[in-house]
Amino acid sequence: MPFFLLLVLIVQIALFAFSVPTAHAEAVRGSLFVLSKTSDVVSASAAFKGRAAGSMFEKRPAHVPALATRVPGHIQGRGIELIRALIQEAESRRDGYDAVQHGARIKPRKRPTQMTLAEIFQWIEATPNQPHAIGRYQFIPSTLRRVVTEVGAKPSQRFTAALQDRLADVLLMEAGLNRFQAGALDRKGFMNNLAKIWAGLPNSTGKSHYDGYAGNKASVSWARFDAVMTRVAPEL
Repeated sequence: MPFFLLLVLIVQIALFAFSVPTAHAEAVRGSLFVLSKTSDVVSASAAFKGRAAGSMFEKRPAHVPALATRVPGHIQGRGIELIRALIQEAESRRDGYDAVQHGARIKPRKRPTQMTLAEIFQWIEATPNQPHAIGRYQFIPSTLRRVVTEVGAKPSQRFTAALQDRLADVLLMEAGLNRFQAGALDRKGFMNNLAKIWAGLPNSTGKSHYDGYAGNKASVSWARFDAVMTRVAPEL
């Protein structure tokens, strides 16, 4: 073979050999690009699920606990009963433990106290695009799920008056009940914390903490709220 043709052949072989890694590199870059896009889709999906966890129709955002303190058991006492009764006056005056948010177009087939927790969550899932606040304390879905987990209640348990009180105790503790009882949190501070949980209670401005949010407004006056809390702890 002439030397010139041999040289051309060697050059072509060399160029082909160098082109293989380059093609492989392009394939790898393509794979990374696809993975990046897939990752973006997963992130978007996760973000959507995060938003879905708290229904857009909950009528108010889930509160941020002022004090995350575990409930030491069922809370009792005349003062606690006064607070609970006031919350009912503000949130579920007529139906109490069997109250269902008036804006819910599709109500449960049974009274809330006759339903299990599983049945309540099934109703919530089966009736999207409506408010679902339920019971004496008008638990919104995200809060209900959280406090049920906190107390370790089982899906088969009925949403009885006793269970509702126990679930509400978690929220009272988060508002600073222990500190309030110990004198470490003044009455006004505790009342403002309660108003962050229950939209029907006013804060010290006289309005609901969620005033104007999806139509929320205080349903009792600050004077009424303060009068009851003065009976609970006159020295504070």
